[in-house]
Formats: sequence, C-alpha cells, structure tokens
Amino acid sequence: MTDATRILLDENEIPTHWYNVVADMPNPPAPPLGPDGKPATPEQMGAIFPGAILEQEMSAARWIAIPEEVRQIYKIWRPSPLVRAVRLERALNTPARIFFKFEGVSPAGSHKPNSAVPQAFYNKQAGIKRLTTETGAGQWGSSISFAGQMFGLEVRVYMVKVSYHQKPYRRLMMQTWGAEVFASPSEMTQTGRDVLARDPDNQGSLGLAISEAVEEAAARADTNYTLGSVLNHVLLHQSIIGLEAKKQFDKIGLYPDVIFGPCGGGSSFGGIAFPFLADKAAGDKRAEKLRCVAVEPTSCPTLTRGQYAYDFGDASGFTPLMKMYTLGHDFMPPGIHAGGLRYHGDSPLVSQLFHEGQIEAVAVPQLATFEAGVQFARTEGIIPAPESCHAIRAAIDEALACKETGEPKTILFNLTGHGHFDMGAYDRFFSGQLENFDYPAEAVAASLARLPKVG
Repeated sequence: MTDATRILLDENEIPTHWYNVVADMPNPPAPPLGPDGKPATPEQMGAIFPGAILEQEMSAARWIAIPEEVRQIYKIWRPSPLVRAVRLERALNTPARIFFKFEGVSPAGSHKPNSAVPQAFYNKQAGIKRLTTETGAGQWGSSISFAGQMFGLEVRVYMVKVSYHQKPYRRLMMQTWGAEVFASPSEMTQTGRDVLARDPDNQGSLGLAISEAVEEAAARADTNYTLGSVLNHVLLHQSIIGLEAKKQFDKIGLYPDVIFGPCGGGSSFGGIAFPFLADKAAGDKRAEKLRCVAVEPTSCPTLTRGQYAYDFGDASGFTPLMKMYTLGHDFMPPGIHAGGLRYHGDSPLVSQLFHEGQIEAVAVPQLATFEAGVQFARTEGIIPAPESCHAIRAAIDEALACKETGEPKTILFNLTGHGHFDMGAYDRFFSGQLENFDYPAEAVAASLARLPKVG
C-alpha cells in the first residue's frame, strides 16, 4: 500500500475522542493568571465561555469524548483525505515521500470548523443565544458563521480591517451563513472607538479584534465569545486532524519522519502534530526521532524571535495573562496576506513544548511561501491558502535537503485550506507587488518592553 496516493477513511472511522496533549507533557502547563497575578478562576473565565469549554480548557485527561451531534456534523466533510504529493516529489526529484492532510474540503474551506462546530454545540447546550468572535484572514469567522447556523445561534464577527478589505468574499461567506461582520477597529465597542480616536487609519490586528469581541461578550448575558486558535480547547478539537492521519498512515504501513504545520496561534500545527507526540511520549519506536516543526512568517516571528513570558491574548488586556511566546500584546504586525498567522502570541501549549525542546520552529519569508504555493498548485492542482504555503515551503525545503543527502524521509504537512478566496494575494505576487518583511528588531524590543509585569 505504500504506493497509494489518496488514503481515505470511512465515516465510521471518524475518531470518537479528541486527544489532549496536556496528559503527556513533561511538565504541567503554566496556568493563566488573573489581573491580580494569581491563577485565573473558572468564574473569571465563565463570563465569556460555557462550562463544558472551560472544563476542556483546564482538563489534563488524555481523551475527551466527541459528542455525537458534533460527529454527525463532522460527517459533512470528515474524514479528510491524506494525499501523497507524487507529482511534487517528481518535480523536486527527491527520494522523500511527501504527504499532506487536506483540510480544505470543509464547507468553510479550512481546518477551522473542526473547533467551530463543537464550540457552537457547547454554547447552544448552555442556553447561549449569540456568539462573538474575531477573524483575521476570515477562515475562523466563516467557520463560526457556518457552525452558528448549524445550531441556530446569532454570530457577530469583528474582522481585522486590512483583511476585511483584502478578502471581501470571506466576508460574504460569513454573511451568507447569516453572520454580521464589522471591520475592526469599529465604532461598535469602546475599544474600537478609543483606537480610532487615536489613529483613524488603524489597519487592525487580531489582538484588537479579540478585544472588541470579548468586550461585547462580557457585557451581555446572552452572548459568549469564541476563539479560533491559541487556547487549549481549540487545539484539543483540532487533534482530529492528526488522529485521522495516524489511522491513514497505519493503512499504508508508513510513519512520518517530520511534520510541518503553519503556525500563527497554533491550532493547525497542534492539530496535526500533537497526536504524533503522544506516540513519542508512549515510547513508540516509530516516533523516536520524529521532528514536529511549527512554520511561521518572518514578519510575525512569535516563536523564533518572541519572548517566553506572561502576556495578554488581546491588545487591551481583557483576557487572562497566558505564558506563551509573544511579541507583545500591542505588537502591530504588517498587513501580510497570510492573515491567519498575523498574531502577536502563540498557543501556551505550543509555546511550552517549544520552550522545553519537544518541538521545533522555523520562520519563512513571504515571497518564498508564495513561490512554494505556486509550485504546489502547478504540480498537485490545489491552490493553497497563504497560511498553508508556509508549511509547503518548509516541506519542499526538507524534500530538497533529502535530495542532497539521499534520505527517503516521509514528510507530512498540514494543508490547512484552499486559497480560492485569496487570489488577490496571488495577483499581487504575480505582479511583483508583494515583498518580504523581516520585522525590525528594535520594533520587537519596544513592544516586548511593554509586557505586563508579573510576580
């Protein structure tokens, strides 16, 4: 079966449980802190999240059951295919085997509904009527809009202003699924009004959009907040990607040597990598030398150039303090087209595992990612999202290194979504308007100097 190019699972093979990496971490996760510098209480978090989500956020259980209602909606697009990129291998003339897990088959065209559906389900169960959220590139906003429609919930999305204008079709997807969408910073919240008063041309950031969404959710009893990445429960839900991939590799008798995932907040990287780290923790010989590599943009180099410290998850300091790699909560990233990777912080779980040497990270420049995306599209036919292009770049570089060494490695990467609504970015790439942007060291240092003082 090692020559199979498209490895599929049946509906009944959709995992029945999510995997929680906390159970297998060398050290317990650093707790989120409240404004007083003490560990945040469930009551503090309960203002914007339902109880079931909070339980998952704080759980150390290895396996958490997927509700049957969620699995039924997953069946719309799951299990997603594992595909061997044979034409790309041929074009690179590499002895490596390159596989990708294709998450672009979901209704929203990305991996994000894997968490949006359970989040909407648990909020509906808790009697919540409305959801607020933020979105960068629009994948999360469209996913929670779809999920809200599945469970009859109203959805309001604060979309980072630069993406709101760059990606009108993502906005229209959200509206098609019944959501309201506002460019952030907006006049809808005190946070937005304050920012616009200081800087009327502010392009927005994910941290700022989070502040607006959290502010609204905290002010209304019928409304909760949903987050598309970073937090433990989101990475838990996304583990379905890696769990399916493991079953698919078992079918063909192979196992990856290296796994690449694009990394902004960390949900897609954790989703594909964490279930394989479980094998490593269990002493599985196949995973002994496994490398898991988070791939981020040089313009927003959180893991590779940030500081491991307690920081707010949003720009205004509404969220608890989280121990993570951060560029500073008021870091204002450039308007790169991989909007989903434009975040100042990173998942506390991904951050801790990186800090403890369990995983690796690499930063890649914007032009090289689009070159990789175009090469992938011309060989494999799928036009990838700009975020996915980061993982493709790293996978191609690894395959080219194998060409030099002659090693027949098995490479796996997460193709997090298709790029059909990102063609404006490809247009700018082809016309030479895109450029590389390495964030200046002094700007990073200035932002980090304003980290909250803890302890």
